[in-house]
Amino acid sequence: MAEKKTVRIVLGVTGSIAAFRAADLASAMGKEGWEVHAVLTADGARFLPALTLAALTHRPVHTSLWEEGEGGRMSHLDLAQTADVVVVAPASADFLARTAHGFAGDVLGAVFLATRAPLVIAPAMNSNMWIHPATQENVKLLSSRGVIWAGPAEGRLACGAEGPGRLAPTTAILGVVKKVLQKGKPK
Repeated sequence: MAEKKTVRIVLGVTGSIAAFRAADLASAMGKEGWEVHAVLTADGARFLPALTLAALTHRPVHTSLWEEGEGGRMSHLDLAQTADVVVVAPASADFLARTAHGFAGDVLGAVFLATRAPLVIAPAMNSNMWIHPATQENVKLLSSRGVIWAGPAEGRLACGAEGPGRLAPTTAILGVVKKVLQKGKPK
């Protein structure tokens, strides 16, 4: 009988007040039996300490583009090549803009460009930022490249406004990831 392969998830966390909810998502992914490798941007670290993600994933958190992986390889390339799914939750407007235009100045941007794994983005930002034409153009561009979206949800935002821009619930993000995993990794 063949041994079941462990699912490897790269979980990117960007600079949004919703970053604290990534801790719940990382925990829920671990409960699914998935191996979670957290990537924390500098802006994400302003909202969520790396230590929290390390404690929940039982792995070091990737924060630098220049980290050395096994055998002297660059860790961002190892992450990109071994991921079954790359999930970014929360994804800020800045992340969407940089990613849509191929910027790879941090470890998460480099993983996003180097992977062939399915890409799931869970946006979280102010409603005006979400509906802004520049953001919507970035969403269209990323969608045309195969990005799968989990949200955003609507409701009360941290700034007090009501509308679209909330990070989707953990269960909704997990549901999207499970559907992606059922379809399989592209060749």
